[in-house]
Amino acid sequence: MTISALAIAAQVRDGSRTAASFLEETIARIEARDGDFNAFTELTLDRARRDAAEIDARRARGETLPPLAGVPFAVKNLFDIDQVVTTAGAKVNQGNPPAEADAVLVARLKDAGAVLLGALNMDEHAYGFTTENTHYGAAHNPHDLSRIAGGSSGGSGAAVAGGLVPITLGSDTNGSIRVPASLCGIFGLKPTFGRLSRRGSFPFVGSLDHLGCFAGNVADLAAAYDAMQGPDPADHACAQRAAEPVSAAVANGLKAGARVAVLGGYFHDWANAPAREAVRLAAEALGASTVVDLPGAEQARAAAFIITGAEGGALHRQRLLTHYADYEPASRDRLVAGTLIPANWVVQAQRIRQKFFEEASRLLQDYDVLIAPATPVAATPIGAEWVMINGQKLPCRASMGLLTQPISCIGLPVCTAPLWPGMGDDPHLPLGVQLISGAWREADAMAAARTLELAGISAVRDV
Repeated sequence: MTISALAIAAQVRDGSRTAASFLEETIARIEARDGDFNAFTELTLDRARRDAAEIDARRARGETLPPLAGVPFAVKNLFDIDQVVTTAGAKVNQGNPPAEADAVLVARLKDAGAVLLGALNMDEHAYGFTTENTHYGAAHNPHDLSRIAGGSSGGSGAAVAGGLVPITLGSDTNGSIRVPASLCGIFGLKPTFGRLSRRGSFPFVGSLDHLGCFAGNVADLAAAYDAMQGPDPADHACAQRAAEPVSAAVANGLKAGARVAVLGGYFHDWANAPAREAVRLAAEALGASTVVDLPGAEQARAAAFIITGAEGGALHRQRLLTHYADYEPASRDRLVAGTLIPANWVVQAQRIRQKFFEEASRLLQDYDVLIAPATPVAATPIGAEWVMINGQKLPCRASMGLLTQPISCIGLPVCTAPLWPGMGDDPHLPLGVQLISGAWREADAMAAARTLELAGISAVRDV
C-alpha cells in the first residue's frame, strides 16, 4: 500500500515533505503500475501540479494547512472535473462539453487540501458490478490481474488496492462501492442516502444513487468522509443536515456494550463458504453471537431491480432512440427493457421498499451494527458469464449485487471492511463484510470496521 492519507498530510503540514514531492511519487507509481490495473481513464496532471504547488506556497507563507493537505486522490469518472468531459464510462457522452466546475464533493476535498489526479474506470453509466467496460477496457483486480475489480466503481477500488492513491470516490446505487471494496480488499463507505451532495455527478437512479469513498484504512476513510459532509441547498436529494464528523468517534472502535448481530437467512443462504467465513471472523472479533433475520430481503432486491430499470430506462430513453449503437451491449438492452416496465410494478416496488425499510429500522432499534457478507463470492475471472453460489448456477454480473441491493434499496449506511478468509478455490483473494447501521449512524458502522482493524482481522494487503 501507498503511505496513508493522514500520514501524507501530517508530513506536508510539518514541512518534512512537500505536497509536490508526494505528487511526483504518485505520478511515477501510476505510470509504472496502472498499465496492469487500467484504473485511470483520465489524468489531470497539470491541475495536480498547480494544486500541490499552491499547498506548498501556503505553507511557505506560514498559513495553517487544511486536514488533507497534499493528499492525492482520484474520482470515478461520473464526477464532474472542471474542464474535463464527464463520460460516466460511456462513448455516448464523449462528445459532451467539458464540465464548467468541479462536483461538490470534488470541490470539498480540494478545499480540504487534497490533490486531484484524475478520473477512474467504471461500468458504463454505473450499470454493472464488474467494470468490464467495452470502451475503456476492464479494470483489473490488483490481487489477481485475471480477475474483476468489481463495479461499477471498479477503477476506484483498483486504484486504492493497487497503491496508486490513498483515497478515491465512487458511487453506489445497488452496491457499486461495496462490491469493489469487497473484491479488491479495501475499506469502502456508502453513507446514508442523502448524506452527501450529488451535485455535479452523472445520475443513474435518482432515488437510489449514493456517493461515497474508498481508502486503505478507517482513519483515512473517516477523514475523507468528514471533509465531504455538509448540507447543499442546491441538491434537492441532499438532506440539509449539519456535518457530523466521525473521525474522533471511530478512532478507538466500538464502545463497550455495543450491540452487534449477524444477519442470517437470505444473507447466509446467498453466500458461499468463504464469504460466510469472513462473516464468522468479523462476528467473533465484534462479539456478535446472535443471528437475526431481516424479513423481505429477497423482495427488496427485486424491488431494487424494478426501480433501477424504470428510472435508468427513463433517464436514457431519448438517447437510446437516437444513439442505440453507441451504448455498451452489456447495459443497453437492460435500459431498453427498463423503459417498458409498467407503472404499477414501480408503485408496488416502492411499497415493498418502504415495508423493508420499516423492518430494518425495527431491527436496528435493538442493534447498533448488523454484519453481512458484501459479495457472495470472491473476484471472478474477467469475462466470466456464470458463477456458482451454493450449487446454483447464476449470471455473474447481476449476482455480485445479491447481498448489497437490499440494503441500498433502503438507504442505510454501510462500511465495507476487507477480510481474508483463506479458504475455498481462491484462498489468496479478499472478501468484504458489510457493517450496517441505522440511518445517519455512519459512526457506528465505521467504528465496527475500526474494531476489526485494531484486532488485526481487517486489513489491506500490499500487492
